[in-house]
Amino acid sequence: MRIDYHTHHVRCGHASGELEEYVLKGIEIGLVQLGLSDHMPLLHVDPAAYLPDMAMPMEELPNYVEEAFRLQEKYKDRIDIRVGMEGDYIEGWEAEIERLVKAYPWDYVIGSVHFLGEWDITDYRQTDGWKERDAYEVYKQYYDAVGKACRTGFYDYIGHIDVIKRFGFKPEQSVEHLERQALEAVRAAGMAIELNASGLRMPVNEMFPSRRMLEYALELGIPLTIGSDAHQPERLAQYLDQAVDLLKNVGFNELATFKGRKRTMVPIGFDSFHV
Repeated sequence: MRIDYHTHHVRCGHASGELEEYVLKGIEIGLVQLGLSDHMPLLHVDPAAYLPDMAMPMEELPNYVEEAFRLQEKYKDRIDIRVGMEGDYIEGWEAEIERLVKAYPWDYVIGSVHFLGEWDITDYRQTDGWKERDAYEVYKQYYDAVGKACRTGFYDYIGHIDVIKRFGFKPEQSVEHLERQALEAVRAAGMAIELNASGLRMPVNEMFPSRRMLEYALELGIPLTIGSDAHQPERLAQYLDQAVDLLKNVGFNELATFKGRKRTMVPIGFDSFHV
């Protein structure tokens, strides 16, 4: 089953391409389902005073939703569009996040941790933040936030669950127990995770999560979906052929899909991303 559930477009400020360009690209490459999942607007920092191009402005959120559902209807005979949002988890801002999650009829909401306080650990402009911190303590804080995100009940699956490794900063001691605790929190919440292939184009040169985490997710019976995290239409479904190969090798044979906040498992077409 050719699906891609993690995409971003021009409204978020650090991506390019209109929503309809992604839809047309999805049709061109033969996607069966396309998930539109742009970033939740910033809540805990002042967008005017923070670094630019971090997320869509709050006033654009209703426009995004309206356009996404319009495209869903327009192209319903050619591609199955699912309308979602990548909703940051920010400790202390749960009430504000919940309002956005409940404000629209999402098909799914991705729970992602990008921020530890006001530090975005996924932003290439903020890597100096590692210089003044102990790497192991950062990993502890990050995975603690993932666990708290799971316990909110706001999200359908956790995005790029080990994205903390994105720039290659890693502590000397093992963090496997922290990874396992995060996955156990996912299972306890009845959630899924994604295999996010975008790590292959980042300094870490590894998908999110690692094979080690995938194997433990399989052991725990955690459902899994896939996404390219495309920020340009031409990157739609990028590396998903390798993602499917990895899943097959680990032992997964189903993918999670979402509609109206309900999860449905479908068989993986292992050859479907290969041309």
